[in-house]
Amino acid sequence: MKILVTNDDGIYSPGLSCLARAAAKYGEVIVMAPDVEQSSMGQAITSGKPITYKKSPIHFEGIEAYRVSGTPADCVALGTHLFDNIDLVLSGVNIGANLGNSAWHSGTLSAARQAVLFGIRGIALSVSVGEEETDFEALEPFVSDALKEVVYEKERELLNINFPRSPEGEIIWTNQSVRQYDGKVVANKDPMGRQHYWFTVVQIENVEEGTDRWAVRHGKTSITPMILDLTDHNHLNERKQNK
Repeated sequence: MKILVTNDDGIYSPGLSCLARAAAKYGEVIVMAPDVEQSSMGQAITSGKPITYKKSPIHFEGIEAYRVSGTPADCVALGTHLFDNIDLVLSGVNIGANLGNSAWHSGTLSAARQAVLFGIRGIALSVSVGEEETDFEALEPFVSDALKEVVYEKERELLNINFPRSPEGEIIWTNQSVRQYDGKVVANKDPMGRQHYWFTVVQIENVEEGTDRWAVRHGKTSITPMILDLTDHNHLNERKQNK
């Protein structure tokens, strides 16, 4: 199996090397990640200027690795163009959860989704964060367990995996929590008294049981199967029946 590993936190992220090591148990791994952080970049692609890539300045334990002057989606596009027969794209491990409606702007999940657009399976992996730095050495066994659960699930093209800050080992399949949106604009002033704004997220208190948010809040690893089709099929069928 040939696996392309990318992320949106950038080539220097410890989550990237954690995922690359875990993925190496399943086949040949190639790393292509942004040269700078591209968090919340979503499905953006670089269309107005060329994309370049260079050998990674950091060591990936014998794994071929490159830094790309582009977005997570660019990394997937370039990687699948340069290297033949990519079987699977893994994106992450993102430093910060990608739960619920964050699927719309997550660069981590968008990289996996870009893979599916090219006809390749894509899996996004993220971990919740707190005040302390994530211990990726401690997380790596849980990443390996999650990959073991899904690497050969070939009928599932797009998967979104989220780890709690301190996993307890249980892995459950969930649906996406979409009832509430956690995005919020916060107004503030800079030291010169000028108004500026932060687009940030707020804590959602009430979560629906069985969702990705609920699973992670209860210390469980969440796996959510997703699709590309945005069509509201119920409404479409109603419209057709009423004609």
